[in-house]
Amino acid sequence: MVQAQLDAYNARDLARFTAVYSEDVRLYRPPSVEPFVVGQAALAELYATQRFNRPDLHAELVNRMVLGNKVIDHERTRGVREQPFEGAAVCAVDNGLICNAGFYAAD
Repeated sequence: MVQAQLDAYNARDLARFTAVYSEDVRLYRPPSVEPFVVGQAALAELYATQRFNRPDLHAELVNRMVLGNKVIDHERTRGVREQPFEGAAVCAVDNGLICNAGFYAAD
């Protein structure tokens, strides 16, 4: 599921991307405990207007760990900021869908 999400992200395929998330998905940017996205519709709006409209967008998987229902991806992303940046995405999967994710920036 998480690999399908990464593949859809790099293809900028919004339908495939959102299909791997639960209807009530929540996205977080720790240390904030409040989600910055709640629900699949809000997810689609965010990625349509702030990510998939960027022509150089690409996330490279540096490393992946799986721990129970959590998938932790170390990624290098370009096309969002002036310079590529690294971070970690921690996705929780339930019933075959990503139900929540936290994004940790390296800087």
